Amino acid sequence: MRTTLLLPPALLLLTAALPAASAAAPAAPAPPPPRASRAVWPLAGRPVVLRGWQPPATPYGPGHRGVDLAAPPGTPVRAVAPARVTFAGRVAGTGVVTLTLTGTGSPPLRTTYEPVRPSVRQGEQVTTGRPVGTLEPPSEPPHCPTSCLHWGLLRASTYLNPLPLLRPGPPRLLPVPGVPLP
Repeated sequence: MRTTLLLPPALLLLTAALPAASAAAPAAPAPPPPRASRAVWPLAGRPVVLRGWQPPATPYGPGHRGVDLAAPPGTPVRAVAPARVTFAGRVAGTGVVTLTLTGTGSPPLRTTYEPVRPSVRQGEQVTTGRPVGTLEPPSEPPHCPTSCLHWGLLRASTYLNPLPLLRPGPPRLLPVPGVPLP
């Protein structure tokens, strides 16, 4: 009998970045996800998530390919991790910044931010927490019921949930009360 383990999308993101084990090499502890322990929110503090990530069933199907974070226009938007600016400009009238995160495998992870008035240029290297632009007023019709930053994450052309980037590392198992330790 064969058992199939289904992992939630957050764990798939974390495990996809880990290298495959070699049959010839001794097993080594898995490294933490790339840059996950150094990532920060793209807005200062801990913003309210207005709408979470909802993966589409098909590549062109309905869904929400990112998370919406509440913030007023003019709020600084910052790099979540060390990265290279791969796009800073307008798409269909909306300001967009795309960052390719350093050290996140091949193909690398990319984060997107919109609507943002960029303060960086394509090709620039940015550090964690560095401002990359300011939040623009909502478009018409608005994407959110109030002003928000749409924050996305991709690996190649696959959209992923960006929130696991903020976790400080792999989960740790804690002792269960009342169960003796081995």
